[in-house]
This record gives sequence, structure tokens and C-alpha cells, in this order.
Amino acid sequence: MRLFAAVLPPEEVLDELARVVDPLRRADGDELRWTGHAGWHFTLAFMGEVGEELLPELHARLARAAHRTAPFPLRLHGAGQFSGHALWIGAAGGVDEIHLLAERADAAARRSGVPMERHRRFTPHLTVARSRARADLHAYTEALGSFEGASWQVGELSLVRSTLPAHGVPGEQPRYDVVEAWPLAG
Repeated sequence: MRLFAAVLPPEEVLDELARVVDPLRRADGDELRWTGHAGWHFTLAFMGEVGEELLPELHARLARAAHRTAPFPLRLHGAGQFSGHALWIGAAGGVDEIHLLAERADAAARRSGVPMERHRRFTPHLTVARSRARADLHAYTEALGSFEGASWQVGELSLVRSTLPAHGVPGEQPRYDVVEAWPLAG
């Protein structure tokens, strides 16, 4: 299974973001591949392919990580890009807390035997578009830079399975299914 740990914003927060992003998507001349609303999440720890034999330990360790983390406020805030290849919306509010939860999710995966890639500096972001070739995303970051979403209380850690689209099917998006979710308890 292709898995990652994530924070999933509530529907009303995603609807609010869609009202700002959808006009940009419609105006884009196919320069970008826009992420579907179902794919809007904060990836805390990307695990890649995880064998079934590791799942019991992974579930137990992620449950422990969630139990040790208190619920925290978060809101979508501003925009940015990664090297002209990804356009994203950032976070504000409980940024220290989401960093801590990301560290705990990464440690849970490693201690469960998941062969994680080298550790990368975590930047809380929700990807809204990608480009195969390096693109000038300045107009998009400018348009989204002042975005301030409503605050919500992050109350759970989710383990999500991603299923990549079949090659050659135009417009098909990855599918994301929550495998398990654990309440934050702190």
C-alpha cells in the first residue's frame, strides 16, 4: 500500500479554499495540473509502499503519536511554491504543533520498520497545483498570497492510502482513502 500520515482539513475549510482556487484553475491555460479537492491535505510523513506485515506496528505507533499530541488550531494561510513545480497554500496558527505531529508520525513510521527516505525539513502546506516543467508561478502565489482561511481545531491524525491514476487517462486524479484515523488526545 502507498501510505502517508496526514492532517485533513474539514469540508467547510476546503470549500472556502475552492472558492479562491477554482477561478485560477479555470483561467489557467493548461500550464498546471490542478489538484482535486479530495487531494487537499497536509502530508506529515510520506511512507511510500508499505508492506502488510508492518501495518499492525505502524497503526500502534501512530495511535501513540496521536494520543501524545493535544488538539490544536490551524488555518490555511498565504501561498508559496517549490522550485516552480508545486503551488501550495500554507498554514498558520498551530504551526509548532503540526511540526511536532509530523515529527512524531515520521518517527512512528521509522520505528515500525518503514524504510523512509532521508529526513526532509517539514513545511506545512497543502498542494493545489503542480507543473511537470519548471513554471513561473509568481502570478498564482501573488493571487493567493493574501488568502486567510477560517480557523479549525485539528483533532485527529489520519493514515491515508493513495492510489495513483492509470497512465494515459486524461484528467484522472489520484484517489485518497483514509485507512485509519486516531484522535489527538495530548
